[in-house]
Amino acid sequence: MPDALAGLRGPIAPLTGVDVAALLQVQAACYGDALLEGAAVYARRLASPAHCGLGLHAEGRLLAYLAAYWSVRGAVTPLHGDFAPHADADTLYLHDLAVRPDHAGQGLGQRLLGAAWHQARVRGVRHAALVSVQGTRGFWRRQGFAPAAAQPPALASYGADALYMTRTLDG
Repeated sequence: MPDALAGLRGPIAPLTGVDVAALLQVQAACYGDALLEGAAVYARRLASPAHCGLGLHAEGRLLAYLAAYWSVRGAVTPLHGDFAPHADADTLYLHDLAVRPDHAGQGLGQRLLGAAWHQARVRGVRHAALVSVQGTRGFWRRQGFAPAAAQPPALASYGADALYMTRTLDG
């Protein structure tokens, strides 16, 4: 089935070091100061072999991004932490999904998630995990995520409302 927004909103492609400045602009437009992560952090993450993040570019700029990496269930990268590679990765960890506010409500986040689910299926990964912040639990529940029974200690770096959520990916 063709992607109805593909022609209007540009292609989805892996995030690279070239995207760091634009990624920081999107991040700043979406998050409060307490959750902002710097250029050096993202440069290291994008250089990690575990990195599998995606960006959606159009109109000469980055409109949305999904910072993600291959991980294991229960492992959480603390805020400002590096994406650690795991030889036995069984989980697609979604660290950050952000859409420029002037493009919100256009399905860009859904497109990025769909592309990430495809990557996971191709790789044989059957689980996804994330830390919900800033009141996003409802959004993530609609994406099939539920609170995990065990909440990892690294959540403290994200603030009091942080919640570790997981889901099984369809085959």
